[in-house]
Amino acid sequence: MKRTLVIMLKEPRAGRVKTRLGRDIGMTAAAWWFRHQTRRLLRRVSDPRWTVVLAVAPHDRVKSSRAWPAHFQRIPQGSGNLGDRMARALRHAPAGPVCVIGGDIPGITAPRIAEAFKALGSNDAVFGPAPDGGYWLIGLRRSRAVPPRLFNGVRWSTEHALADTMATLPDHRIAHVATLQDVDTVEDLK
Repeated sequence: MKRTLVIMLKEPRAGRVKTRLGRDIGMTAAAWWFRHQTRRLLRRVSDPRWTVVLAVAPHDRVKSSRAWPAHFQRIPQGSGNLGDRMARALRHAPAGPVCVIGGDIPGITAPRIAEAFKALGSNDAVFGPAPDGGYWLIGLRRSRAVPPRLFNGVRWSTEHALADTMATLPDHRIAHVATLQDVDTVEDLK
């Protein structure tokens, strides 16, 4: 079965992406940073071992956006909170293992993604923790259905996000891979 890497992305427009960073460096600069970070990320994670799919928001920019290379498959993220959108991406990916990441983690490389897919060989789920208590990657082997309550009750953007998400997978073997930092503030850029 083919592996799928889903990258959750927002259209890189000032005031619509990286707004916490934008409060520190300006909304235009934050959008510029995200656009260029995303392009670098796409070059780093493109690999023949998996298919890269871009889950794009807002949904009306899925086909028309020129922010990302046209050769990547694009799907709409859809509505709801982050958990709703990630669950949709996990459920609707082609058969086989799937990992979901964001676009704002400079440390993501193809070897990091390969490590996560390798962990899914003997585990049901894998997480790439972040230092703030969240995570930069979630992956599921999908040898069974995606749990219907996955992400229920997760306190997003808090130090509890990883623990809350793991609690929605009580009967799953879970692995962890490298801890990586996402960029939310000017301090994170350092």
